[in-house]
Amino acid sequence: MSSAKPPVRVLPPLAASRATSPEEALAKQHMREARDALVRGVTSIQEMRDAIKHAARSLPAISEVPRVRAPDAAAFRARAAAGLPFLVTGIVSRWPLSVLPPHTLRERFSHLPVRARVGDYINTAFAPDRAMQDMSMLEYLELVESGAPGLPPYLGNLELRELNGLCHWPAYFDKMGPPRFWIGPAGTVTPLHCDYDDNIFAQVWGSKRIFLSPPHHDEFLYPREANAILFGSPFDPESPDYTQFPLARNASMIECVVHPGDMLYVPAGWYHQVRALTFSLSANRWARAVPFALSGDLLIQRPA
Repeated sequence: MSSAKPPVRVLPPLAASRATSPEEALAKQHMREARDALVRGVTSIQEMRDAIKHAARSLPAISEVPRVRAPDAAAFRARAAAGLPFLVTGIVSRWPLSVLPPHTLRERFSHLPVRARVGDYINTAFAPDRAMQDMSMLEYLELVESGAPGLPPYLGNLELRELNGLCHWPAYFDKMGPPRFWIGPAGTVTPLHCDYDDNIFAQVWGSKRIFLSPPHHDEFLYPREANAILFGSPFDPESPDYTQFPLARNASMIECVVHPGDMLYVPAGWYHQVRALTFSLSANRWARAVPFALSGDLLIQRPA
């Protein structure tokens, strides 16, 4: 009697770049923004972004990210409505994935198809044609161990269902996007950017240093639009170049380190830069709804 092997899961093909007319590109952009607004229950993404930045102007200045112990959904949402980041403890440390050692990736998940960020993925982080390479998890781990010069390769923003089966996400968001996983050695970086969705970021293995800046300080961070809900910044808070980016002197930067078992709440619109300090596995989920900081703003919400 033979046991059937599970089907091999294949990654979606890399987006092929092709020339489009300005009119076609603009029409696609408008269609995507309309879809994004519908999913989030807002009248328009532009109005949502503007409301987030307007609300942030009344936020109190903070110098550190506070820690709270495993709030229930009601307590989490009440705190998130204040529009400030905070760390949650006592949840991720109970996940089955958290108690497994990193060599589990090689022993149990070496067959998984993954897509690695390679080359200079910092300066091309938000470009549609950044360098990516498809391989198996085992090939990725061997590539990391080879210690090739340059930025270490990074597995970022991957939907790894086999790993997610060992995670138990709290019901903090009514509507969430799929879990996304981030795996890599010390030195992997996601450069400064903001997402206009609320975000819970779970640190499973290893530690990461995160810089945070409030939404309305985008006026100091030279933002570049990747899409309607994602903006990147060329400013590097770890190695600030105030000659090239003089306005960045005015940007507030809060630094925190997430350790194994931490979950960081990043409110919609907050800029953040992430660096792995050790070999690290993180996972996150974005909300797909009106951000908590705008829950009382009926002007941007679609009528029920």
